[in-house]
This record gives sequence, structure tokens and C-alpha cells, in this order.
Amino acid sequence: MNDITIASFNGIAPRIHDSAFIAPGCRIIGDVEIGPDVSIWYNCVIRADVNRIRIGARTNIQDGTVIHCDSPKPRRPDGFPTIIGEDVLVGHMAMIHGCTLEDRAFVGMGAMVMDGARICQDAMLAAGALLSPGKVIASREMWMGRPASFSRTLTDEQLAGMQQGVAHYVENGRRHAQALKG
Repeated sequence: MNDITIASFNGIAPRIHDSAFIAPGCRIIGDVEIGPDVSIWYNCVIRADVNRIRIGARTNIQDGTVIHCDSPKPRRPDGFPTIIGEDVLVGHMAMIHGCTLEDRAFVGMGAMVMDGARICQDAMLAAGALLSPGKVIASREMWMGRPASFSRTLTDEQLAGMQQGVAHYVENGRRHAQALKG
């Protein structure tokens, strides 16, 4: 694939599973680990130059998203790595910084998740929302707004729809990878 940057930083190279789809225009730098069947869409930046970034199986990171982490500091010797679980949906142009997205979390288009924040499993941050540092969205909750606050509880149907989205992006990533080969 052309026009993809995969670069070591401080002697640590990104580790990307063979089945992951990395679209043209992406920049992946440093201590990044990308799991099986992950899709990283066009023009994403994933920069782990001051801490680590982990992205679990079948997660998708949609076009133009930026993922970074926070460096260690005297009062926080571990800093804030960015840990993204399995089956996570991250919408277009999201900003993910020094936070945790548990398995099956959802981050809407243009949303921001800040240092020390956590989106628990089966929880959602709505499009355009800002999850402030240290805030936690509990399982099955949807938060919206800037700053984000609790909006409502997600239904079983909505959670099933999120998992359909995960399956769609795994398959769509495979189709894009095939199309880019020739």
C-alpha cells in the first residue's frame, strides 16, 4: 500500500496484525499495537511517541481520526496511554487522547475523548460530544453535548445495531484492501 507512514519512534515500531486494513494516508508512529481484523480508515493519525496505544480486534477507526496519548508526569508517572478494546466503533474525525475505550464502546463522528476518560463496554459518546478528562460513561449509557453528560440508556436494539456496524466494517475493510491491490 502506498502513501502510508509506519514509523518507529525511540526504537519502538508499530505492531500491526496481518489481517488489519490500513488505508492510504494513514500515519502510525511509535508504540502502537493493532489487532486482528482492525480497520484504520483513510488519513488517520495514530501517534504513540510519549506513551503506548493499543487497538483491539475488529475495532474500526474511521477516516480522519487522530489518536494520541499523554506522557508520564511527576504526579502521574504512568501518564495516560490510549487503550481501545475489541469491537469498538470510532466515527469519522474523532479525537481520542489518553483514554480507555472498553470492548464494544462507540465514539460518534467528530467526538473528543480526553485524558483519563473511560467509555465502558456497550456505551456511547454521541457525535460532536466532548468527554472531559477523567469522566466515565457507564455501560449502556449514551452521553452527548460539550461537555458531555448523560442523555439516556441504550436499548438492546441499539447495542445489536452497533455490533452489526462492527461486522460491516470488518467486511468493508477486506473489500477496500482487495480493491487497493489492483
